[in-house]
Amino acid sequence: MTTPQPKPPTASRPAMPSEYGIAPAADGRLDWAWAAERLEKARNYWIVSVRPDGRPHAMPVWAVTFDDTVYFSTAPDSRKGLNLAANPAVVVHLESGDETVVVEGTAVLVSDPAVLARFDDHYAAKYDGIRPARDMPGSNFYRLKPSVAFGWTESAFPTSATRWQFPAEEK
Repeated sequence: MTTPQPKPPTASRPAMPSEYGIAPAADGRLDWAWAAERLEKARNYWIVSVRPDGRPHAMPVWAVTFDDTVYFSTAPDSRKGLNLAANPAVVVHLESGDETVVVEGTAVLVSDPAVLARFDDHYAAKYDGIRPARDMPGSNFYRLKPSVAFGWTESAFPTSATRWQFPAEEK
């Protein structure tokens, strides 16, 4: 079993109040490749999940990106793990407000040994040899199935403000 690669998203403008000055024209919108590069190169990622009582929960994690997909792990009994078991809705965003990337979607459990091996290889290359799938077998491993993403650069805001909508994955 292989992980489905997401189809390229469709770029548009995010819905924001008119006072922000975001024009509907395509001029200045960012390419998805811009966001994908920042997702791949980031060291820290913020995972936002939803507690059973509806309150949000945000926590930084290390993650990797391959096949244009974000992968991360957490202990099943951590607050993130408990939240994702009850409700897989998730937001992943990077630390920078100057080059903003925010991705909304669903956390999908990964158990395919071939995908977990690739996860470990990418993780070890990025984080000094650490291999979570091998060294932390009790963890849950997730891939982010994106539905919508947002990005902009502070230096070119509001012209750069972009929303990417992802097509549904084929079953």
